[in-house]
Amino acid sequence: MRHRKKTKKLGRTKSHRKATLRNIAQAIFEHHQIKTTLAKAKAARGPIERLITYGKKDTVASRRLAFKFLQNHQLVKVLFDEIAPTFAERSGGYTRVIKLGNRQGDNAELAILQLVGFEPLIIDEKKEAKRKAKKKAAPKKKEEKAKEAKPAVEEKKTPAEKAEPEKKEAKPKKTAKKKTENKKVAKEETPAAKEAESEVAEEKTEVKAKENKPAEPVEEVKEAEIPAEEPPKEEEPKSDAEAESSEKKE
Repeated sequence: MRHRKKTKKLGRTKSHRKATLRNIAQAIFEHHQIKTTLAKAKAARGPIERLITYGKKDTVASRRLAFKFLQNHQLVKVLFDEIAPTFAERSGGYTRVIKLGNRQGDNAELAILQLVGFEPLIIDEKKEAKRKAKKKAAPKKKEEKAKEAKPAVEEKKTPAEKAEPEKKEAKPKKTAKKKTENKKVAKEETPAAKEAESEVAEEKTEVKAKENKPAEPVEEVKEAEIPAEEPPKEEEPKSDAEAESSEKKE
């Protein structure tokens, strides 16, 4: 029989149970509220409230006892400097358990364990997050509605509005007539322009013909052949008869 035995074993050994309660206490001092099973939440309320009473005393001995259970210097500082002073005027009941119903799967009872006085901050943060998510989602919904509304407006068009595109398609025929009229006017005005165009065309053809003509071969200038000077002929000695005849003539 278990008469006068209040400890909830939680299906664990003593060391495992102590470690579980330590982890729950560390989490609640860090986050101010946690979600766990109802049995664990009820079992952790005792150690957590005892630690807060140590924080309210704020002595060296109480700090050592708190560290003995938490095994974390930073959380001991948070407990004594931030959490415990808020409960200075409260004499017990530092935690709250809120039931959430059964969990899918093992059907275990769930609950929220939170510190009294710290819940509004967390609730406000969640609300702000939800509001921001809604604001971001609002423009997307508007765009989707606008896209859905466009095809509906097109379907509601009257037969007169549907006939407008047909009229618009008939307009290009008028433009074609205008083009033919412009061509006729251009042909009537061309007698003087044609002569000028023909002259310009002839000039262009002449320029092109000159450019396409092959270059005339350049004749090499030959140097005038200078006759070579003949050496002076030596006078042959005259015979005696010729000398006499030349003297007589003289």
